[in-house]
Amino acid sequence: MSGGRPPRPTRADYAVWRQATTRWADVDVYAHLNNARYFELIDTAVNAHLAEATGTDIRTLDAIGVVAEVGCRYFAEVGYPEPVDLGLAVERLGTSSVTYRVGIFQGPGEEAAAEGRFVHVYVDNTDPEAGRAVVPLPDVVRDALAPLAPA
Repeated sequence: MSGGRPPRPTRADYAVWRQATTRWADVDVYAHLNNARYFELIDTAVNAHLAEATGTDIRTLDAIGVVAEVGCRYFAEVGYPEPVDLGLAVERLGTSSVTYRVGIFQGPGEEAAAEGRFVHVYVDNTDPEAGRAVVPLPDVVRDALAPLAPA
């Protein structure tokens, strides 16, 4: 580590993969992927994996994950028209929350162009009018994420 910062992630740091396309509208005036687009990719990688791995519409579960924190570290430019590979790993699987890491890669290199950190906190979805009390992760979600979590 240099200066206390974690090292730049590599493809080996992630367990599950998906690919996304970049669009002309995704880049800013400098031809870099717009910052907001990184967060869309991070959100999509997490929620698409949850939907696929659980085999259910995660929006209808008794408890749903709401975003408590999201951030991104940038290492290299990402642009149009090349696709991006999104690697997903679970950093921490708690009782009522999960912390994900999403690596963003473009091209054949082994080092991430960016890495997102994304925290879901699970809240009661049975009565949205009554408020959103923090609750344990649903078993179907925990079972889907356990293989991605550190041992």
